[in-house]
Amino acid sequence: MIATLRQFLRLEAASGIVLVAAAVLAIALANSALAPAYHGFLHFAVPTPGPGPDLPIEWWINDALMVVFFLLVGLEIKREMVEGELAGWSRAALPIIAAAAGMAVPAAIYASITWADPTVLRGWAIPAATDIAFAVGVLALVGSRVPPSLKVFLLALAILDDLGAILIIALFYAGALSLPALGGAAACLAVLVGLNYFGVTRLWPYLIVGGALWMSVVHSGIHATIAGVLLAMTIPLGVPDGVADTEAERRASPILRLEHALHPWVAFGILPLFALANAGVDLSGLTLAALFAPVPLAIAAGLFAGKQLGVFTAVWVSVRLGLVARPAGATWPQVWGVAVLCGIGFTMSLFIGVLAFPGDAAHLNDVRLGVLTGSLLSAMVGYLVLRLAPPHKL
Repeated sequence: MIATLRQFLRLEAASGIVLVAAAVLAIALANSALAPAYHGFLHFAVPTPGPGPDLPIEWWINDALMVVFFLLVGLEIKREMVEGELAGWSRAALPIIAAAAGMAVPAAIYASITWADPTVLRGWAIPAATDIAFAVGVLALVGSRVPPSLKVFLLALAILDDLGAILIIALFYAGALSLPALGGAAACLAVLVGLNYFGVTRLWPYLIVGGALWMSVVHSGIHATIAGVLLAMTIPLGVPDGVADTEAERRASPILRLEHALHPWVAFGILPLFALANAGVDLSGLTLAALFAPVPLAIAAGLFAGKQLGVFTAVWVSVRLGLVARPAGATWPQVWGVAVLCGIGFTMSLFIGVLAFPGDAAHLNDVRLGVLTGSLLSAMVGYLVLRLAPPHKL
């Protein structure tokens, strides 16, 4: 378990660096003489098979490649809930409480700032999620000064944040529903459940039916990325005796096999592409007034102030009431530092922003500005708090 955690942390920390580079490149391109070519590339229509319309590259990144990201997130959520840090109330209680408060408070701050404008209010969920790769990347810079228990707590909280964001997308950002497409998706899901029930452990049947599930969900009115999560929930964690053909297959979990296969592609391919396509904020004419416009201010305040307030207060109150124990070896300043890092909301926040303001260039630019500002503040302040906090006692 410890070796797996260390490998995961190393990969996430490295991918965080790549994400930063992709985001910086996107901002540079959007504010250079190459800006027309940059936007032209993203809006270039790619011919699609069948009678449907040609779709821009930006759509293929956000609605097709990001399905693979959500598949990986779903696999991690299922594994952690079955045998990991979210298995059982005693393990899951603290991150569940912290994640719930860490989503509610930023959303409330956003809503309080944008309440007068129903159109802008639609983005209330943007500051609710934590970016695992960025948060773990900053945490890795602190090194051994942070106890392992806090690293596990941050990972579990971020995974729960992702689960909450997935539920929000499914419930609040769906379009007009198509009953035939929903019926097709339900049929695909039934086949996937059947594969799991009958002990099928080879991955290719799940992936083929998962592709059909994605195509059905695309036309259903529910966002396509939900297909990745539904597929993940049906893939078995273990291999029952008598099903696998070889001893090696009996030892290999289908979920772990797929996680290990997908993780490098997602971390170093899909997420950087997403950042390149969605982080290109236009800084021309940027003024202090622009930073304090309702959308950027609401997002930045939700991420930076709301996340740390919600997470830290929930942990402190729960520990004081005796509901849970503080992470082993961690001091309160260190808990606060990790709570501040939870305000790094890059990937999922940008993604929800795209769903909240589809095709609205002005509001999307405000979303990028708010997400980048809040995430940057959270990263810098969180690092400083953890760097200056007394190290944990061994």
